[in-house]
Amino acid sequence: MDGRYIFESERLGFRRWKADDRGAFARMNANPQVMEYFPNMLTQAESDGLIERFEQHTDERGFGIWAVERKEDVAFIGFIGLLEVGFDAGFQGAVEIGWRLDNKFWKQGYATEGAKACLDYAFGVLGLNEILSFTATLNHPSETVMQRIGMKKAGEFDHPKLKDGSPLKRHVLYKITAAEYALR
Repeated sequence: MDGRYIFESERLGFRRWKADDRGAFARMNANPQVMEYFPNMLTQAESDGLIERFEQHTDERGFGIWAVERKEDVAFIGFIGLLEVGFDAGFQGAVEIGWRLDNKFWKQGYATEGAKACLDYAFGVLGLNEILSFTATLNHPSETVMQRIGMKKAGEFDHPKLKDGSPLKRHVLYKITAAEYALR
């Protein structure tokens, strides 16, 4: 295992965020294709704030949303990681897995491979018991990743941070326990 990574998969390395990730991350968050299933694109300052939030979460909890790079050329491809749910939708405080990859890295299996590695870390190293994931009902690509990593649909909910009438308000909720993951 490469010393610069917290953990890795066959093609991906998971690490803490670096200052030189900020430009690529902001460009990704300003890309309408990448942000299609989010309420709005982000400015450089908003992207920087998100990195700071991710890093603070990691400092406080020992896990978080990690920067992910392709090992063969150390290209920053986006993020995959774990975050405590901070809003009230009936599962506040639970741990969610999430991902956002730059669109030039889509359709190469990175989201699925990285999410599986993240679940391996969550259950095997961190000893977490259950992981959730959710996305807008319109976001079929992310829902497909949830299914590919063994998660099961647990229901739907209206995201409390999105305005009524938003086409993104309705979300699917997926779950997987450590025991279920071990059986897959």
